[in-house]
Amino acid sequence: MFGLVRTVVNAFEWTKPGFIQIRTATKRAAGSARNHGGSPGKRLGLKKFSDQEVHPGCIIVRQRGTKFHPGQHVGIGRDHTLYALTPGYVRFYTALFRGKPRKYVGLVATRGEVLPRNESEFGKSRFFGAMELTGNPEPQIDPPQPQAQ
Repeated sequence: MFGLVRTVVNAFEWTKPGFIQIRTATKRAAGSARNHGGSPGKRLGLKKFSDQEVHPGCIIVRQRGTKFHPGQHVGIGRDHTLYALTPGYVRFYTALFRGKPRKYVGLVATRGEVLPRNESEFGKSRFFGAMELTGNPEPQIDPPQPQAQ
């Protein structure tokens, strides 16, 4: 009987304070920053508004994705920036595309013109600088005057 008691006592020797192993952290915990300070704004949005005069290469809209689509005499960059291809005045308009309304930005030669253009009556507007290429009656653009200094 003493042998059995000794075996039971030996079985519980690991519970003595010297035998218990405790795993502790080997690296100190770091705090996490919230919101990380942010990044600077990308200066997106409209750069020219309706009825403002623009020159070729002038940026009209900086955008992510195509919120506005290029219309008459407006080009689109690889980052979806819309810019002027010819001199003129900015026009914003909405037209249907595949049954859904879509916002467009276009340029007109004079302030009195409206977009979308009636192509059945006037044809497509094709300017090369200030010279009309289609032969249809189109208002001419006055060349820019040199500024006196």
